[in-house]
Amino acid sequence: MIKYKRILLKLSGESLMGAQQYGIDNNRLNDYALQIKAAVEMGVQVGIVIGGGNIFRGLSGAAKGFDRVKGDQMGMLATVINSLALQSALESLNVKTRVLTAIRMEPIGEFYSKQKAVEALEKGEVAIFSAGTGNPYFTTDTGSSLRAIEIEADAMLKGTRVDGIYTADPEKDPTAVKFDEITYNEIYNKGLKIMDLTATTMCKENNLPIVVFDMDTVGNLQKVLAGEKIGTVVHN
Repeated sequence: MIKYKRILLKLSGESLMGAQQYGIDNNRLNDYALQIKAAVEMGVQVGIVIGGGNIFRGLSGAAKGFDRVKGDQMGMLATVINSLALQSALESLNVKTRVLTAIRMEPIGEFYSKQKAVEALEKGEVAIFSAGTGNPYFTTDTGSSLRAIEIEADAMLKGTRVDGIYTADPEKDPTAVKFDEITYNEIYNKGLKIMDLTATTMCKENNLPIVVFDMDTVGNLQKVLAGEKIGTVVHN
């Protein structure tokens, strides 16, 4: 049994660093690719958005004196690099993959449209959405929410290095308590920051559930897709 037929998988750019301080860890990349391949073999239609924080973050650049718009555009390009890396890893496993970019950069990737994305998904291809929304001041979390809503995904799966949402950062506070599920209103009221406010509000308003789970543990993606109770489910 598959709980979600079509998903938007949001991956953190920082997670791609693995044990490194920068860039892409091949072992982590291949672990992700194997889990995504297994999801496709389950019959799930998979769309993916990857952040670019392992290469460049627009906000960090702005804090160091970069023009914010230029910094965000550099961050968009970082997500394209990560998308191409994941495409290469998937295709080495014989998984058909299509990279769609929010800004024109053929022949690196096709310019995004919902029609192309859904067509790819229905063919069993993995659709990787890169360059965020194509606009500065919007995070890749917002890009994920937008693409998930556009492709009419059953859920957005937010793969992180933490196994769900906690009352505080579990890496800093050992007394933090995990939520098995939580509503969007509770997230607002408790001031929890699972994503930026724009992304969270888009999901709430479009009744799109989010599952926050530990993607770095191999096999967890399949468990979420099979309906096992791991991670935290966010819903209205």
